[in-house]
Formats: sequence, structure tokens, C-alpha cells
Amino acid sequence: MLLPKYPDSPTPPPAHVHHTVADQVPARRPVPQISVSTGAVAAVLVGGVVLTALLAAVAVSAISVAVAAVVLRSLLRDQYRR
Repeated sequence: MLLPKYPDSPTPPPAHVHHTVADQVPARRPVPQISVSTGAVAAVLVGGVVLTALLAAVAVSAISVAVAAVVLRSLLRDQYRR
């Protein structure tokens, strides 16, 4: 039968072995260390409360102006009908 021919001197293994993408481990970037102080948390909470209060005040003011406009319009309409 046919027998394989072997080289006389063995060849050295290749210097670079190609790896597939599945074999590679994804590189992890270092995560920056963030230290949050209680003062910063308190400042954010107070700022949120203040902004929420201002938003509520603007909404209440807008509703009251709208109600006053409707009342004035109805009073002026009744005066012109006379």
C-alpha cells in the first residue's frame, strides 16, 4: 500500500499560531474608581427637591393664571351682552 513519506529532519513548529475569535478572551478595560461622598449625595437630593418644588410652583401658577383668565373672560362677556 501507500505509505506516507516523513521528512528526514523534523520542521520546527510555526512561530505564530492563529487563534479563532471564539478562543480569544475579550480585553477588559480598567474601570475607574469612583468614590461618592455623602455630601455629594445630599447636594444632589437637595437640588432635586428644589427643582421639583420650582416645577410644581410654575405649574400651580400657570393653572391659577388660566382660571383667572377664564373668569375675567366670562365677566367681560356678560358686561358686553348688557
